[in-house]
Amino acid sequence: MRPENIHVPASSARPGPQHEDCRGVASVLSRVGDKWSVLVIMLLIDGPRRFNELKRMINGISQRMLTLTLRGLERDGLLTRTVFPTVPPRVDYELTALGRGLAKPVRALGEWAFAHLPEIEGARSRFDARKEE
Repeated sequence: MRPENIHVPASSARPGPQHEDCRGVASVLSRVGDKWSVLVIMLLIDGPRRFNELKRMINGISQRMLTLTLRGLERDGLLTRTVFPTVPPRVDYELTALGRGLAKPVRALGEWAFAHLPEIEGARSRFDARKEE
């Protein structure tokens, strides 16, 4: 059995006032669901870290992207940025209580993804093979 009509037009209906909360939740989920945010949160679970330490630990992240990610997490109240008056200045990033509360489900999600990666990759391969038929 193969679906024949796979091109379904998007609904033009806009959510009513009863769905206003969805936008707020969506903005939070987009922050905590971002791959760089998840990695930063997981790295800060064990305590504060410096910018360059985080950059070295996160393979493939640019300095600009790490800066934007840290600013976004700070803006959302998930981490704090502490500047120490040394030469050169030392800056530490640490999870807030809110961020530590998020760390547990983020860690669980990461562990689940790692444990099920072979199954997911197998499913993707089978799906892609069917699409090519």
